[in-house]
Amino acid sequence: MCKIAIAGTGYVGLVSGVCFAEKGHQVTCVDTDENKVNIMKSGVSPIYEADLEELMQKNYAEGRISYTTDYKSAYKDADAIFIGVGTPEQPDGSANLTYIATVARQIAETVMRDCLVVVKSTVPIGTNDKVEQFIKDFLINDVKVEVASNPEFLAQGTAVRDTLHAARVIIGTDSKWAEDMLKKIYEPFNLPIVSVSRRSAEMIKYASNNFLALKISYMNDIANLCELVGADIQDVAKGMSFDERIGNKFLSAGIGYGGSCFPKDTKALEYLAKQNGYELRTVKAGIAVNKEQKTLLYKKASSRLITFNGLKVAVLGLTFKPGTDDLREAPSLENVPLLLAQGANIYAFDPVGKKNFEDRFPEGKHDKGRITYVDNIKDALIDANICFIFTEWSEVKSVAPEDYKNLMRTPLVFDGRNIYEIKDMRKAGVEYYSVGRNYHGR
Repeated sequence: MCKIAIAGTGYVGLVSGVCFAEKGHQVTCVDTDENKVNIMKSGVSPIYEADLEELMQKNYAEGRISYTTDYKSAYKDADAIFIGVGTPEQPDGSANLTYIATVARQIAETVMRDCLVVVKSTVPIGTNDKVEQFIKDFLINDVKVEVASNPEFLAQGTAVRDTLHAARVIIGTDSKWAEDMLKKIYEPFNLPIVSVSRRSAEMIKYASNNFLALKISYMNDIANLCELVGADIQDVAKGMSFDERIGNKFLSAGIGYGGSCFPKDTKALEYLAKQNGYELRTVKAGIAVNKEQKTLLYKKASSRLITFNGLKVAVLGLTFKPGTDDLREAPSLENVPLLLAQGANIYAFDPVGKKNFEDRFPEGKHDKGRITYVDNIKDALIDANICFIFTEWSEVKSVAPEDYKNLMRTPLVFDGRNIYEIKDMRKAGVEYYSVGRNYHGR
């Protein structure tokens, strides 16, 4: 088994580190935030992710994983150092590689033995080449350091499962030594391994995420047309899904994609194409569709109502999707400010994202409106004039159509995730709007 250091303890770094430990490797996770490190040492995960905390506690108790702010002790004698730090989007859409460069410099000044540096962060094509040269330029000790690309394909909410039971492991290397080292690290996982060049591995990550994002935007575009012509997007998606060339994933229409990957990676790839004198027209169109889709419900509700001023507005779901506390690029962040600016009194429910949202929008008055956070859906719905569903949490799905009718002052529901059957909501006496559904047929 190998001695592995992990730089960064976000979704990518922490999940990777815990899963490596679970497979028997000796892992040290490094983070600059001392408070965060202490939290992890106590067995508490700083992020909400299914099964992660249990595996953290198990592997910490069994001595296979540790957490520290001391990168020197972690890097100096590691067999492999995985870089999982953030590459946030810059104003022009490009990826900010500052954190990658910082870690690379630390590695160059610290390693005391031959070492493989593995970039798991999503980075522009050619970054691994630059990281390797950067490390060699600043390397203090006479040791061999090579860089490999090993992009992650985890989904928030199922990140542990996606890592332990991945469809494939992509390893991008430019030497047999690096390839063999990475294969050795992943051997206990018993997963299919695809070996390619570093640049191809970097592109596989971007191409995969952009394809999935395009699939979502395409279905949302078709959904909007379905409403105009009287078709039902759920029927359309079902019919499409039987075609093996299309598959049954990412066919659900809604109010757009969010999170830490798709929004950032689509813009980064578009920027990369521009820098190389090429226009990615499909990606550009997908980004535009997603931007419009985020406020679709608000626009529908604005057409239905004269004003939101003074109305009690129930907001169900704040995170960008269920199973995570991540708010990045969530539809709620687009719509809540619009509602507050119109004087709405918002009562917001989310089972795990409430604290993060409250950090951005503290309870109380904002603009012309107010926001109040509730711990149960009933408190959000009671006497509400209108309800928006932004996230399809199981708690939201469990609300019966009759509950909207019985609890709300006016049962008016705008559902961005197509949770309910139209006929069931109609039967319950609820005025119901969703995305791409057949209002003229069944």
